[in-house]
Amino acid sequence: MSALVGWSATAALAAYAQRRPGVAIIGWLVAGLTMTVGLSAAVIGAMFGFGGPTFRLLHIGISLLGPLYMAWGALEYGVRSAQGRFASRLFLSAFTIVPLVILSADRLSGRFGRTLPALGDHYDLIPRTLVNVTQVVVAVFLVTALVAVARRSSADRNLRLGVLGLIALAVILSVVVGRFGLGAGGPLLMLGAVAALWGAAALDARPRRHDDYEDDDYYDDYDDDADPEDELLEEPVRRKRRNADPYDDYYDGPPVRQAPSAKLRGVITIYTLADGQGTGFDRVAEAVVAQVADREPDTLLFACHTVPSAPLQRIVYAIYRDDLAKEEHEQQPHVIEFARRSASHVVATNVIELSLAGAAASDGLAALLMPR
Repeated sequence: MSALVGWSATAALAAYAQRRPGVAIIGWLVAGLTMTVGLSAAVIGAMFGFGGPTFRLLHIGISLLGPLYMAWGALEYGVRSAQGRFASRLFLSAFTIVPLVILSADRLSGRFGRTLPALGDHYDLIPRTLVNVTQVVVAVFLVTALVAVARRSSADRNLRLGVLGLIALAVILSVVVGRFGLGAGGPLLMLGAVAALWGAAALDARPRRHDDYEDDDYYDDYDDDADPEDELLEEPVRRKRRNADPYDDYYDGPPVRQAPSAKLRGVITIYTLADGQGTGFDRVAEAVVAQVADREPDTLLFACHTVPSAPLQRIVYAIYRDDLAKEEHEQQPHVIEFARRSASHVVATNVIELSLAGAAASDGLAALLMPR
């Protein structure tokens, strides 16, 4: 029964990955596939008696690769740092290849039966140690992802915590079954693990379906005839410090501009879009550009560019007055909403942070790109 549910959940994960590609969902798909292969081996073992191949497939799936790729997908889902993701991929490679080779080739001991065997029943010290170390890495991945999301002030934080909670539950159930076997209860717990993994992917996919943009409240905020009392976005984040010209003054009169300085910060973000998602992304980008121009006097330039030679790429270029302006920009409600809504159109994002080393520009450039 658990194997059938596993194959159904894997098919659903594959459909999610095809419809909305992403690194996290690919990791969860690999985890679902490996766990399901392990459960299928367990079915054969329960019917005809376990042997070396069925035992190895079972624990490669539920003790090693399943938990590892679920946790890695959770880290990719929750952590925005490019350095953190790069480091996690190095660990993923190391803790996939070496333990996989050892668990596939190391000798087995003891007699097999028809009940679900624990990892330690037949593996010797080296494979058990490798699995233990891998599961420590799994725990680090999960905790890092949970802390990163919990510390982030975003509109979808509770949703993401719910997704990560289901992934953590699936990992715990899989690890417990791998360590203790639990006889007839093992397949039932693995059924819960597979269901939790599928539920996490379904929960993440559900709120990101934006098929009808015409009825989307997000765009009501950019209607010139809209009643200000009906505005849905929160108030903009205000500066925590300034030597002169309080933030409110920028909304009561023309913005006061300071001369460029070496404190200026720039960010280039390169978005790679899914097929057919250009129109949807452009509409979301146009909306956030308008909000940045209206609400963020310390974001000196914020522009979205198409790339004629690469129709599925968009480049967003921003210049901030200083580090604080950059930090406040990232906390603005409209920027958080843009990140949430653009995710369904994007398959990859590359971020390049810049510091001013020298510049030359005409006086009218900012006015041309950022009318206020």
